[in-house]
Amino acid sequence: MEKLFQLKAHNTTLKTELVAGLTTFLTMAYILIVNPQILSNTGMDIGGVFTATALSAAIATLVMAFAANLPFALAPGMGLNAFFAFTVVLTMGYSWQFALTAVFLEGIIFIILTLLNVREAIINCIPVNVKRAISVGIGLFIAFIGLQNAGIIVKDEATMVILGDVTGSMPLLALIGMVIMGVLLAFKVKGALLIGIVAATIIGFPLGITNPPSGNWAPPSISSIFLQFDFSQIFTLDMLVVLFTFLFVDMFDTVGTLIGVSTKAGIIDKNGNIPKVKGALLADAIGTTVGAALGTSTVTTYIESASGVAEGGRTGLTAFTTAVLFLLALFVSPLFLMIPGAATAPALVLVGLFMMSPIKNIDFEDYTESIPAFLTIIMMPLAYSIADGIMFGMLSYVILKLLGGKSKDISMVTLIVAIVFFIKFLL
Repeated sequence: MEKLFQLKAHNTTLKTELVAGLTTFLTMAYILIVNPQILSNTGMDIGGVFTATALSAAIATLVMAFAANLPFALAPGMGLNAFFAFTVVLTMGYSWQFALTAVFLEGIIFIILTLLNVREAIINCIPVNVKRAISVGIGLFIAFIGLQNAGIIVKDEATMVILGDVTGSMPLLALIGMVIMGVLLAFKVKGALLIGIVAATIIGFPLGITNPPSGNWAPPSISSIFLQFDFSQIFTLDMLVVLFTFLFVDMFDTVGTLIGVSTKAGIIDKNGNIPKVKGALLADAIGTTVGAALGTSTVTTYIESASGVAEGGRTGLTAFTTAVLFLLALFVSPLFLMIPGAATAPALVLVGLFMMSPIKNIDFEDYTESIPAFLTIIMMPLAYSIADGIMFGMLSYVILKLLGGKSKDISMVTLIVAIVFFIKFLL
């Protein structure tokens, strides 16, 4: 393990990495339930999608572990799976085979762009203060998701969101879990988030939230969705629009997650660059391509990886552990799937706290730096999109630098990325 992942050089231990990997898995295991439920709306076999989800997550995360040695996990992305099902198939009227073909083409394009260093150049062109803001914005975003998952924050017709009934069983369980995790963190107990998730799951039994494991323990077959591509319409305008949307959202969701979680992990170098970022970008490109072949939507890096980083995960061993657990989930899925969202929600909220720390390094005196940083932070949770947060940050950065007489601060790649964002904004 030392030879493979260089644990001593990263100031970590085997135990820390294993706990971090388990924590990451538990905070993102919900995708094993949610992704099949969403894609089954298109007519895809729900059992087959479950297997495809677990396999694509494991394969992509293994690539991350060995090609990049970074503690990040991947799986089919939320939002992208909804676009796949509800927009491409149910609204535009195309078959799920057409949508899988678009995802497959996206993966191939991403592999090419990664090998040509285009995606790496995009990451490196993002200004330092915006990079710091991305970490903070993702922190607020992931905390918001946690509060929603627990029912502490709910939708409201008049005000969009409002405080839910915190005396209800789910919000109450989440608050209890948050207290347990908070106390453990205060006493600097290793594995505080993981212990809190397990404790909340157990407490959920008398509250009627956690149910005993049940169902079939054998992995469902993927025969009905494996390699189901439709290349007959790849040159149509609709395919171009669908493909561009998949590319754009996945590109900047992944970029934002890599920057945000790397910043929190303290592995970004003094120039603001992520080590072995090409391997990390290759992981989601390969994951997306293989995932489409297996029968699932776009695979991307998960912001829940921050929970493992918060537990001390610093190397690919964290990712390797998560990948192994995704494979094990194929055979003991009822055991993992019994963990309620209310048990993992407090971990997400506290991870949001951990990711706030880069805000103290943002330059708030220079408004051409602080305004783009602030817009990046605030737009991620409010627009419910990492990509949109980066878009507002980059566009405002370029506009303010140009009009503020500081155009020399803008690199050519930064300008090109901003122009692409502007075109997307108009369309």
